[in-house]
Amino acid sequence: MGKPFDGAISAFFKTGAPDWVREQIEEASKGKVLDPSYPYDARLDRDDYEDQLEALQVELVKMLAWVRETGARIAVVFEGRDAAGKGGSIKRIRQNLNPRHASVVALSKPSEVEQGQWYFQRYIKHLPNAGEIKLFDRSWYNRGVVEQVFGFCTDTEREAFFAQLPSVEQMIVGDGIHLTKIWLNVGRAEQLRRFLDREDDRLKQWKLSWIDVEGLQRWDAYSEAIADTLTRSHSDAAPWVVIRSDDKRRARLAVIRAVLCDLDYPGKDEDVVRAPDQSITGGPEMWSDPGAVKG
Repeated sequence: MGKPFDGAISAFFKTGAPDWVREQIEEASKGKVLDPSYPYDARLDRDDYEDQLEALQVELVKMLAWVRETGARIAVVFEGRDAAGKGGSIKRIRQNLNPRHASVVALSKPSEVEQGQWYFQRYIKHLPNAGEIKLFDRSWYNRGVVEQVFGFCTDTEREAFFAQLPSVEQMIVGDGIHLTKIWLNVGRAEQLRRFLDREDDRLKQWKLSWIDVEGLQRWDAYSEAIADTLTRSHSDAAPWVVIRSDDKRRARLAVIRAVLCDLDYPGKDEDVVRAPDQSITGGPEMWSDPGAVKG
């Protein structure tokens, strides 16, 4: 089996990536965080990570029992650039939960019928029923970023999305659904390093798509769309939690804490479910263009 897309990612690394990106990847030692602006030089120690993860997964089990007993409804939206760590974070949340009650929503491109519907319609029907947790691996925010970058929507359609968005999310929250919106932010060199790893790993090559390949050339367009989206969609009713994900381990722990910290379930261990690491977690002000860091 050859490399997907005829080795387009390797080719980009060799001839298309900025020199500083290539240098950061080539000079990095194992476990080193590439982005020099990241508050930690190296990944979290594995033993420390696994101890904290296990304790947090116990809390997730407690939380799901409470959701089932009370009929609570939990929706978590995961957004971020490709390879930012959305899938890995979702996997760690679901790892020990009953999949009948904690499921993933990962929609493919809209069908011809869905293209003729109200934009939010296909997402609304996947919101949680009583006693359920729904984890959205990408969401209605496709219109704010990916569709904008690749020209899949018109400017008029995008403006209509932002005009309707506050009311839609206010209705979701107002009806009693606990909505958490998480944006995972990864640096440019780290993203490319993860793509290169996937390209070489036959068990992970399926994760790559032509969007990933084309997106490498459109970093600045993504940055502009992300900044605009975060600014226009952050609200008191539905705030963003932005997490810097250059270290996957720290990011996963921060994600789980962000999901759990505002939920009041029986037996909650406050020492375990403390606030997410504030050096890598915040609101839209935490987001910056990590492609602008040049060593």
